[in-house]
Parts: sequence; C-alpha cells; structure tokens
Amino acid sequence: MAAKHHILRWERGQPTREFPDDLADEEPLEIRVNNHAVSVTMRTPGHDEELAAGFLLSEGMIRSTLDVLHIAPCVAARDGNVINVQLSPETKVDLQKLTRHVFMSSSCGVCGKASIDSVHQQFDPIEPDDFRIDVETLQSLPDALRKSQATFDKTGGLHAAGLFDASGKLLVAREDVGRHNAVDKVLGWALRGGLLPLGRQVLLVSGRASFEIMQKALAGRIPVLAAVSAPSRLAVDFARESGQTLVGFLRPGRMNVYSNGHRVGGL
Repeated sequence: MAAKHHILRWERGQPTREFPDDLADEEPLEIRVNNHAVSVTMRTPGHDEELAAGFLLSEGMIRSTLDVLHIAPCVAARDGNVINVQLSPETKVDLQKLTRHVFMSSSCGVCGKASIDSVHQQFDPIEPDDFRIDVETLQSLPDALRKSQATFDKTGGLHAAGLFDASGKLLVAREDVGRHNAVDKVLGWALRGGLLPLGRQVLLVSGRASFEIMQKALAGRIPVLAAVSAPSRLAVDFARESGQTLVGFLRPGRMNVYSNGHRVGGL
C-alpha cells in the first residue's frame, strides 16, 4: 500500500540531502460484473475483493453474500487492476442503472431532493431502534481508528474507515486514497462475512461526511455515521430523511450531532 521514492526535503530554508520517503500507492481498479465493465475507480491496491463487493452493495446490485458466486482478479489483466464479480444466476441486475454515474457526484447537477429520493427507491430509511452509544465511547473512536492506520503512519496520504460496536471495539478498519473506497472495503468485508445488516454498529470515517458516504452507510443499514471533519449540507439532509445519526467534528471532548441524536447516550 506504500512505495518508497527518493525525494529532496527542504527544511529551515535550505535543501537537505536526498532520502527515501513512503508514498501512498494509487492505481485504477476496473470492476466488472459477469465480465461486463461497470466502474473504474482510483484506489489503493489491497482488499480489492472487499472493495468490489462493497461497491455493488452500495449501488443496490447485491444484498447479501448469496448473490455472489465468486470474486476474483481477471487473469488476462497482468497488472492486477481488473476484478470480476460473478453473480449467481438468480441475481438479476440492470447494468445501465448504476447510481454512481447517475446522481452520486456532488457536481452532477442533480438536485438534492432528487438524489435522496433516488436512493430511497433502493434503500428504505432506517426504522426507529434502541441502539445507543455513550458520548465518551463515541469520542474515543478517532484515536482507536488512528492507531490502526499503519500505512498512514508511513505516508500521511490515506483516508480510513472503521466499523465499531457500541462498546467502542474496532471490528475492522480499511485505508485507501479514496474515502468512499475505504467505506466500500468495510462494507465488502461485512457482506463477505455474512454480517449484514449492520444495525448495531457505528461507522467512522476520516475527513468529511459526504452524501455518498451516507448512502453507503444506509446500504449497510448502519444507524450511526461519524466523521472527524464536517458534513455537507446534503449529507445532513440525507441523514435526517434516512433516520441515521450523523456526527461531525468528532474528537475527544468535542463533536457536533446533526441528526437523530437519540442514539448518542448522555446528551
């Protein structure tokens, strides 16, 4: 997930000697479904099977591990940057309706309300539940996720997503140059492990909370999404209409709760 390159560092107004520096890896991954190309995403190589599974889950193309026969790299692609998902014969898909290319992009020009309605045609809002996580536990999650970011320690160039239970236990963490890819890898891990729906877990992402991240959390039925930075306005609107708890600027002693704060115990 990291590669060494020789660089010239500039410190205190002067160039220093050349020395090796770790850089986060980034390469394209083509995702195919039944040998048909459906998406190309820039990602950090590693956990590609989880990335493909999580992507298809959040696109509404699959719902459980039973929908998938196998996921494997295409042997004809020597660079290892093509992966194929073979679906079970009973799984019917319309490859022309991939939502990532229809309404996901914040710059696509589709209005926010139309975007939210489009998602809810595939994923129902989360029903009221009794899931709770204590304030102190929630505020401890960024440090726990940060300690799991081995490649970030080397490069400083990767986002992370982590899945936690209500006690604050880290269940899985994934790193990637793309925040949405890190979330897809977490969702793919859960799907392939037969753990869906994730109705008793919290998803934490580094950086900001976007509309796309909220949709992915909803696809996994995750009730609480937390981010160490700010959410977008559309992400907040989506969380409120989807019954999700959205927390931003999460860190020890501080956080903003933007929607459905009843799941945060102690408020």
